Amino acid sequence: MTMTHAATDALVLDVTRGRSLSPWSDRLAEVCHRFGVRPEAEPVTMVHGVSLPLRPGAVIAVVGPSGIGKTLLLKSLARRCPRGRDVGRIRFPRGPAVVDAVACRRDLDEALDILTACGLGEPRLWIRRFGELSDGQRFRARLARAISLQVASPDRAGPLLCDEFGSVLHRRAAMALACNLAKLARRRALSVVVATSHDDLLTDLKPDAVIRLRQQGGHTTSLLEPKAAPLSLVRNFRIEPGCKADYEHFAPMHYRHRDELGFVDRVFVLRDGVGGEPLGIVIYAHSPLELNLRNRATGGRFRGNPRRLNREVRILRRLVIHPDIRGCGVGHWLVRQTLPDVGVPYVECLAAMGQVNPVFEKAGMQRIGVCALPRGRQRLFDWLRHQGADPLAPDFERHVTRRREIRKTVEYVVRRWYEATTGARRDRVATQSPRLLSRTFRQLAGSRPVYYLWHRDRRQSDTAMDKS
Repeated sequence: MTMTHAATDALVLDVTRGRSLSPWSDRLAEVCHRFGVRPEAEPVTMVHGVSLPLRPGAVIAVVGPSGIGKTLLLKSLARRCPRGRDVGRIRFPRGPAVVDAVACRRDLDEALDILTACGLGEPRLWIRRFGELSDGQRFRARLARAISLQVASPDRAGPLLCDEFGSVLHRRAAMALACNLAKLARRRALSVVVATSHDDLLTDLKPDAVIRLRQQGGHTTSLLEPKAAPLSLVRNFRIEPGCKADYEHFAPMHYRHRDELGFVDRVFVLRDGVGGEPLGIVIYAHSPLELNLRNRATGGRFRGNPRRLNREVRILRRLVIHPDIRGCGVGHWLVRQTLPDVGVPYVECLAAMGQVNPVFEKAGMQRIGVCALPRGRQRLFDWLRHQGADPLAPDFERHVTRRREIRKTVEYVVRRWYEATTGARRDRVATQSPRLLSRTFRQLAGSRPVYYLWHRDRRQSDTAMDKS
């Protein structure tokens, strides 16, 4: 391989592959004799004069059929750019949880942002080990780790190289990942080179340059002006009215899949075409009677007035997007499209993921603040820790199972929460297993949801201002 600098941010490559002489055998001799093939080693030029416009934020796609030289080009580029990183060669630690191996020296939000952009936007995946992931999830985890390592040293970082990009993923998931990678590369000023045999990824990858490799070292290079655009699949999406039973399909995709939905009012299902596969769901329900941040945001309009509350307010109880297309903006698009159809002046939302993903702000809802833990509940948590039963410790379920006073305390808190949020019957908690009680209580102990509010009149006034 030879390399010359055509410009300060471009590399020109010639890649030659030498063929080694195979061990002599009767079959080898027969093939050479029958088809006139020479047995000696023969160098072959796979790629000639390819210019790679490497610069921060640039995405380059190397495209061509299998065996054309894409892998060889990326390997040669990796040797010439020692500060670059080959995603396929990234060593992912086997012991710690996935979240502990990405952006290790940065804060948690940084790690979760990168994992979500790489298609791992699920808390249950963040706490797994690498060996517990599927092949597709492992590819996305390696990509996330590689990106986090590049981000950690931007001054010394070379290109991020990804061969066979998305080849182990479902086509829909690969398109979504291409869309996310393009956004992340430009936001983080990363230079990215991907190789793929699938032209359908280019629409969502939106590369700055497409290099198409051809036979006998030939190629064509197209320099593009990438423009921001939504996921290409959105053009086929349809939003249809649904019902509470539709949530059964999506419940396993949500980290709180067993939580009650309360008194459901409206359900909207996102489908891939009319009557097609369900890809998302948003559920609006009747709101809890009292929320401090709601009272603050509305000047106490609904304090002590359940009839007005029931008439004018709904809560966005659940938003679930298929894992294949998470992180591509589909979630906030679905919420934005359905908010006006709920049929009430106010829609609110309590979102634990609001600390990580501003999906509801992008949908047009106003972030009011983070819900504080009630003082009485905080005292109970402190008492539990004093008793040696830390709700966030791995052995908390054992304490709930064996210690009557601990279980009674847990039941009390969970019961009060169910009554406030879903109107559940008081005797429902008594039949729950220690495992379910512990899980629900643990979520309450660590949850600091963000409160969002959407007001129809405010939306209309904002739209009018935009037009003026």
